Amino acid sequence: MGEPVRMIPEALSVMIQVKVSFDRLNVFLLDDELKDDERRKLPSPNSYESLRIEGGVFSWYPESAIQTLRGMNLEAKCDQKIAVCGPVGAGKSSLLLSILGEMPKISGTVDVFGTIAYVSQTSWIQSGTVRDNILYGRPMEKNKYEKTIRACALDKDINSFDHGDLTEIGQRGINMSGGQKQRIQLARAVYSDSDIYLLDDPFSAVDAHTAAILFHDCVMDALAKKTVILVTHQVEFLSEVDKILVMEGGQITQSGSYESLLTAGTAFEQLVNAHRDAVTTLGPSNNQSQVEQEKRDMIRPEECNGTNLTRDSSEGEISVKGLPAVQLTEDEEKEIGDVGWKPFLDYIFISKGTLLLALGIIAQAGFVGFQAGSTYWLALAIQNPNITSVTLIGVYTAISTLSAVFVYLRSTLAARLGLRASRAFFDGFTDAIFKAPMLFFDSTPVGRILTRASSDLSILDFDIPFSIIFVVSAGMELLTWIGIMASVTWQVLIVAILAMVASKYVQSYYQASARELIRINGTTKAPVMNYAAETSLGVVTIRAFKMADRFFQNFLELVDIDARLFFHSNATMEWLIIRTEALQNVTLFVAAFLLISLPKGYISPGLVGLSLSYALTLTMTQIFVIRWYCNLSNYIISVERIKQFMQIPPEPPAIVEDKRPPPSWPIKGRIELHSLKIKYRPNAPLVLKGISCTFKEGTRVGVVGRTGSGKTTLISALFRLVEPNSGKIIIDGLDICSMGLKDLRMKLSIIPQEPTLFKGSIRTNLDPLGLYSDDEIWRALGKCQLKATVSSLPNLLDSSVSDEGENWSAGQRQLFCLGRVLLKRNRILVLDEATASIDSATDAILQKIIRQEFAECTVITVAHRVPTVIDSDMVMVLSYGKLVEYEEPSKLLDTDSYFSKLVAEYWSSCRGN
Repeated sequence: MGEPVRMIPEALSVMIQVKVSFDRLNVFLLDDELKDDERRKLPSPNSYESLRIEGGVFSWYPESAIQTLRGMNLEAKCDQKIAVCGPVGAGKSSLLLSILGEMPKISGTVDVFGTIAYVSQTSWIQSGTVRDNILYGRPMEKNKYEKTIRACALDKDINSFDHGDLTEIGQRGINMSGGQKQRIQLARAVYSDSDIYLLDDPFSAVDAHTAAILFHDCVMDALAKKTVILVTHQVEFLSEVDKILVMEGGQITQSGSYESLLTAGTAFEQLVNAHRDAVTTLGPSNNQSQVEQEKRDMIRPEECNGTNLTRDSSEGEISVKGLPAVQLTEDEEKEIGDVGWKPFLDYIFISKGTLLLALGIIAQAGFVGFQAGSTYWLALAIQNPNITSVTLIGVYTAISTLSAVFVYLRSTLAARLGLRASRAFFDGFTDAIFKAPMLFFDSTPVGRILTRASSDLSILDFDIPFSIIFVVSAGMELLTWIGIMASVTWQVLIVAILAMVASKYVQSYYQASARELIRINGTTKAPVMNYAAETSLGVVTIRAFKMADRFFQNFLELVDIDARLFFHSNATMEWLIIRTEALQNVTLFVAAFLLISLPKGYISPGLVGLSLSYALTLTMTQIFVIRWYCNLSNYIISVERIKQFMQIPPEPPAIVEDKRPPPSWPIKGRIELHSLKIKYRPNAPLVLKGISCTFKEGTRVGVVGRTGSGKTTLISALFRLVEPNSGKIIIDGLDICSMGLKDLRMKLSIIPQEPTLFKGSIRTNLDPLGLYSDDEIWRALGKCQLKATVSSLPNLLDSSVSDEGENWSAGQRQLFCLGRVLLKRNRILVLDEATASIDSATDAILQKIIRQEFAECTVITVAHRVPTVIDSDMVMVLSYGKLVEYEEPSKLLDTDSYFSKLVAEYWSSCRGN
């Protein structure tokens, strides 16, 4: 009866967990799904038409009265090139999503004739090779593949990679620059050879020269016979498309050719004028116009090699030819063979649980002793006529009560040990992850971190402490039962010892296989989580390319690999149990045989019954011991895995007490770079190759260079996301490498290339530490052009921001990051492609606000748009990690400089206007 009664509370607990899990699954499965009737996919009625929207009204919130897009009427003919432009938040990306059927339709019809390829505004790249990302599950056609790579200006990048197109891309394209990710996306679309191309601002992350190549070689040439709908802020390309749609406030306000819209005036004219104002700043000045044509002729030969190296924040991740090649994501680390008692001792010592374990063992010994004592009392007292029934039951009850007290103490101590160990490992693990350097996150897929933070920590929380106590308790019970049997018939000892030795041999044979199976199983969970996370981020792209079934199959394969190992683990356990049962049944048989063969009256019947009852439970107890000992050996591998991540070499400390800068630092904002050299890992090539210059206090410095020249690496060095290999960065007389990271980073502001918003509200995103009043936040929103948008929302500053800010457009996310910076008002401000996803008109307003608000600050601007940096006090030109030029822009424009060639390229691409 003992075992079933013991299982009742556990069974109830499991039933409650099942109910909660079913409810959660139910909510998920009953959530809204995409309706297939959002658009009709029709075979082309004639070769004339490829897309038609009639009276389309769309909304992200169908149950509310808010319409995201209204009055949509659009007709696209085959071979037609349509550009969509308009201010931030006008609904341009939403228009493309409505064509893809991703957006709930309130009324109207969407008819699509043919297949669709889609390039998203925020690039979605899978972990894998460059080739895998371009082929995207399609067969390799060498000729078509090479044409695609050339059309998307990827040929020079691929040639510069040590592994060519087999170069591994880290999770979410972490080791590629923004421009490279965007061009790989574009190549994926071009290679798919679809009928309709939806391109969502594909030129925002590349420099002016590369944008011109992509527009002419890819959009106008490679896709000449395709229908292309191009969302863009690059006004310079609009004159070459067949039709332009101007959007504002979720409506198409104007539609027509470039010339007809210019004469019509209004919104489109404002966009063009804003761009023209920016361009005239760098138009051919009197002494430049004569040499301009020569400069343009000089651009092509060697200047275009710049689309090199890699990385959004690590241009140097791909090794240069001749150096030992290092692919980015290494195989997951796992121990091999028997590591003995080390993980178990780690578990006890890291949690400082030695005393609790010792007390738990003593409590268990007390419990087993009193339990055996109570049965002995019954066996002996029942034969003594002098002992009354009341005395017999009273003593038995007292002994049993004492054993119950000890079992309660044992369980409490086990729970305390588990809690203390969980807290120690959780604190150590999270501390190590939060202090890990950027390189760790670049080369470690997020699934590896999540499996340790979820399943491994869960095993530490629930399974290990109780496994330890079960092994100790059942082990003590086993020895006690054998002792009681031996006290009646000592001959049992011979067989029992032999059976236990044989069991130990079988167990060690099992353990060698089981341990490796569990370790391998630990590494198969991360790919499942990685794939699920990665796929959910790119779900729109996957559905647009009709690849959902392929991704689902791949996911099932990963689940099968994981489940297969789990199955093998259970199968090996059953193999062990069958053999252990057989060996213990021999002990039972011998004990029973000896008891039967004893002469009558040789031993009291009460003791015979006692011995036999323990013999019958012996097999169960031995199996219980072995099962839980093997479980504990398997569970303890989670300690191994978590400890691996607790030993990550950390970033430098957040605060260095004796090197703290004054609270007012930096007062001026003067930055000096002395022979700055940077590489991303010891065996990788240098990314910055000895840069020396000074950014004077209060100056605006523009940093330009082709994709992959080291611009973002320079910014990473300023924030010490990567430590200098040699050289120094001095800010206001203090070496930034000598102070703590918190002291440094709190004093610098950045608007990153890929704007980051967190799940929460607008208020928590702008002011995460709660340092500013609502008035100050509203003023910041007014300056970053978001006040009108936020004021129109029902919850104002408490309006929601979803994961990564997905419910806001890319341009709006960049504006929120600007608002965050305007609130902080630090002396040094870094803008890393900060206005890449913003139209020219808003960009001009923002540049003006930045000039006013940060007039006395040092502003470092990394930009692909030449107008963004043309009015800087100084321009820094980088190429292949070297400082090519550092001078005032006016002086550089007057000479045959690298910068003047960049300006000439930009000017030539704008001449169409």
